[in-house]
Amino acid sequence: MTTAPEAPTKETATAIVPSYVRDAWWTPENPGRGAEVRDASTGELLAVVNSDGIDLAGMVEHARTVGQAELGKFTIHERALKLKELAQFLRGHREELYELSFKSGATKIDNMVDIDGGIGVLFTFGSKGRRELPNSNVIVDGPMEVLSKDGSFAGEHIYTRIPGVAAQINAFNFPVWGMLEKFAPAFVAGVPTIVKPATPTGYVTEAMVRLMVDSGILPAGSIQLISGSARTLLDELDYRDMVSFTGSAATANLLKSHPNVVHGGVRFTSETDSLNAAILGPDAVPGTPEFDAFVKSVVTEMTVKAGQKCTAIRRSIVPAELVDDVVAAIGARVTERVVVGDPRAEGVTMGALASLEQLKDVRGAVESLVEAGGKIAFGSLDAPEVVTASGEKAVVTDGAFMSPVVLTWEDVEAPALHGTEAFGPVSSVVGFSSLEEAIRLAAMGSGSLVASVCTNDPEAAKTLVTGIAAHHGRVLMLNREDAKTSTGHGSPVPHLVHGGPGRAGGGEELGGIRSVKHHMQRTAIQGSPNMLTAVTGVWHTGADRHLADPADPSTHPFRKSLAELRVGDAMRSELRQITREDIAKFAAETGDTFYAHMDDEAARAAGVFPGIVAHGYLLVSWAAGLFVSPEPGPVLLNYGLDNLRFLQPVPAGDSIRVTLTAKQITPRVTDEYGEVRWDAVLTNQDDELIANYDVLTLVEKEWPKKA
Repeated sequence: MTTAPEAPTKETATAIVPSYVRDAWWTPENPGRGAEVRDASTGELLAVVNSDGIDLAGMVEHARTVGQAELGKFTIHERALKLKELAQFLRGHREELYELSFKSGATKIDNMVDIDGGIGVLFTFGSKGRRELPNSNVIVDGPMEVLSKDGSFAGEHIYTRIPGVAAQINAFNFPVWGMLEKFAPAFVAGVPTIVKPATPTGYVTEAMVRLMVDSGILPAGSIQLISGSARTLLDELDYRDMVSFTGSAATANLLKSHPNVVHGGVRFTSETDSLNAAILGPDAVPGTPEFDAFVKSVVTEMTVKAGQKCTAIRRSIVPAELVDDVVAAIGARVTERVVVGDPRAEGVTMGALASLEQLKDVRGAVESLVEAGGKIAFGSLDAPEVVTASGEKAVVTDGAFMSPVVLTWEDVEAPALHGTEAFGPVSSVVGFSSLEEAIRLAAMGSGSLVASVCTNDPEAAKTLVTGIAAHHGRVLMLNREDAKTSTGHGSPVPHLVHGGPGRAGGGEELGGIRSVKHHMQRTAIQGSPNMLTAVTGVWHTGADRHLADPADPSTHPFRKSLAELRVGDAMRSELRQITREDIAKFAAETGDTFYAHMDDEAARAAGVFPGIVAHGYLLVSWAAGLFVSPEPGPVLLNYGLDNLRFLQPVPAGDSIRVTLTAKQITPRVTDEYGEVRWDAVLTNQDDELIANYDVLTLVEKEWPKKA
């Protein structure tokens, strides 16, 4: 290997954009001409991209061996904590990334979406991974299924990480966010990543990867980078690996037809072309907050990233009588607020497209739409006058600048309207005569990432959303109540699924913990409760318990810190009898005088009670009294109950006891305590099941505390 140069700068304007291979920077020994990358605003040559001779097989093998081994040394919580640490580090380097990203045509707002948004994804998964997943490497999926009469044989599902590599192939429009939104869930799952960014903006991705590596936070083999072509990457992958693709449908279909995907079992998920729609409700006439919010959303999606967003609004579907009003309002807002030019110039709100090639493609797409029946109602395909870096206004032929364009259509069902995407600052305004027609027009996009429904009429919202939901991965409902707080039509958030059916690729990304599980295999495991407990680290009903000695208070599980407590440690209380006086007193003190606790005749008449019965919450309250160890100790507090179920009534005269078992122990990496989930079972004097639930507590890691 050879040592790579630093990221491209003015002084090294023709540098080779390096790759990161097997934990070392690499450039080809004979780079040749390579692909030229130019400043989107000025046409200045920035760098050359060439991956000739890169060892793709070695990269995959390194990920499967070193990457898997090093990531496997950490638990899910520990990896999530590293993401938080990485996000904090990267946040301190935002400005240098901004400066580099300006060269791609991105404005400051665009960079906030891409760079800050990407770092924000790391923060989100750093938090959700620790709050919603176990501090282990096995995730239990659903309850145990008893498979034998005596309970000695059972089954359940678990998630474990896939044993290969997560290869991501990304588009040019989000060189940072596009990489980090895939890297974060893979890292939490414990799967190493190989990144293949798009050539026009890959130098920005390289700068981010360099910072990630230089942070010293990531384990060896966690991330590798291919700067340039990776045509044979899929040749090196098999069923252990997964590919996450973002780009054109044509390229996705080509990759999906690879033998290793079709026959070799490579997991393939894609996010592709999407003719997203925004629907304006009939009630949202000019002058309403909904009309204003709709117009603002359309203009935002046309101009952020110069419309180069997979989530941009390509079809504005509005009541037919409002087409002219919407076009006029869009045009007025663009004229008033949009300044096209070099992102480094003061006041510029929309930068250049990513390259001259991209500009040619978008203009060509608009021309084909016009030939198919579209009419340019606002804007032009002529080279616009723009603000240059010096602050002057000029027509710049070396820059990839384009004015926002709005199209209208007489034939609202024209195939090109619903099938041709101009991936730039372009949107069509389409009229509908009924909600049913609006739904049909939205569906003609053949599957989209996102749609917006802008109305303040709940019935219209219900009709539209339920009508289009199955055609979209996400639907934003926009009205006067959330117009100011909404994250926006085109902003995927890490908490919710990003993806869509049909033309949009049929895949899912993000979605919180769902996206972590995308990088894991769900497996059904079967065995005895003891064996299920051993594999999962979670106690299962029927597994061995280690009962405390009632005569020795020190053996009570509440007297044990996390250093001593083990899954299966348990206690079984004495019986406590319930009297009518107990029930009446609880009713009087709580105000819960429901007839089943007060009136024998009415209770029996209901057909489900044997007469007056104890309150369910009386039973739970008494159970706490039966299982707690009251003196100060390692158990800090009870912070909730889960899955509480009352299974049969308890009449006066019956007795109850509680069996409490340590079910799951989750130490917190950053705190001196952890969470313990206890299995609580209430039974009567005949050992019949009365109620069960989980008790959640916080417990000290050591007790007594060290001074």
